[in-house]
Amino acid sequence: MTISTVAAPPMHNTPVALVQGFLTGGVIGASLAALVVGGIIESVPLFVTGLGLPAVYGLLFFLAGVPRRVREAAVAPRTALAAVESLEAVEGEPTTDVAVRFDLTVAPDDATAYRVAFTQDINLADLPDYRPGGVVVVQYPPDRPWQVRIVKRPTPEWEERVAGARLDSAPGPVWVRNEPSEGCVVGYATLLALLLAAAGVVLLFRADLFDEGASDKPSVSASSSTTVVSSASGTVTLGPDQSFLDKGELRKAVGSLTGGTDSRAALTVVVQDRLLSVVYAPTGSQAPTFDPESVPYDRLPALVEEARSSLGVGSPQTWQLTVERLTGSLTIRVGVVGAEETASLEADARGKVVRRTPAH
Repeated sequence: MTISTVAAPPMHNTPVALVQGFLTGGVIGASLAALVVGGIIESVPLFVTGLGLPAVYGLLFFLAGVPRRVREAAVAPRTALAAVESLEAVEGEPTTDVAVRFDLTVAPDDATAYRVAFTQDINLADLPDYRPGGVVVVQYPPDRPWQVRIVKRPTPEWEERVAGARLDSAPGPVWVRNEPSEGCVVGYATLLALLLAAAGVVLLFRADLFDEGASDKPSVSASSSTTVVSSASGTVTLGPDQSFLDKGELRKAVGSLTGGTDSRAALTVVVQDRLLSVVYAPTGSQAPTFDPESVPYDRLPALVEEARSSLGVGSPQTWQLTVERLTGSLTIRVGVVGAEETASLEADARGKVVRRTPAH
């Protein structure tokens, strides 16, 4: 049999492949972005969506392909003889099946012969049965003649035809499963959809991602303070990023202890960086007391700063401010403790410094 004519391969459905690639990229991008964004903003529904989206898409893709697979399975494959032009092992373990790249001339009984290249797994023990110039039996779908597979154990009828067949090589072109140009286009479409979907998820939740960072600090300032009030005392503890040296923080904390009612008489007010303690006078006590609201709180941060910077304490570690009137008049005392030094100053009821005790 002499073969001189080669049929041209049919065109693939490029628009369908592009749409499929675009959808696949979109699902991958949206799923990954939903997982990352959901983890950052601690959104369980968004995180679960990121996990479930690929599964739903895969199920829909499988269901959409069922009719096509049923139609393809219903069509009986065609059987033909083919001449081995060349073969090359491309991968595989030495003791198992290896992937072999075949170049065949396929000669159907009722159609024009053609060349085709494909890869098929062949057991090492059967490799000697396939050699250039040899004849084999192949099968392929009638509507996709490039999807050729070698029949490893043909029927006796086809074995008899193989024994007496001689096929001439057909010239190119050589059919392959996919055109490289289409693969590149589909790949670019998939990548573009992936980036667009990921960017869309980030933009959709940009307020939670970026604005939340700007609003975190005020919300912590308002909610991280702890107030405890009893009949004998009241305390306010600030969060780790706050200080009673911040403007207005002391006055606000004292107000939270009184709750808008008339102030109770206090024996002492003690302030540290993040702790305010007020000790109230017991009922009927004759000890000298004062109104906590009468303390010049706006002056206290400046007094603490002066004690830390002007009394010779080289490395101030902690400070404590105490307000009391045990001596008859209201006294504000600021003590600073350094690595190996201590210092203090005293101020009157208006916050004016009246005595300094440098470091010693």
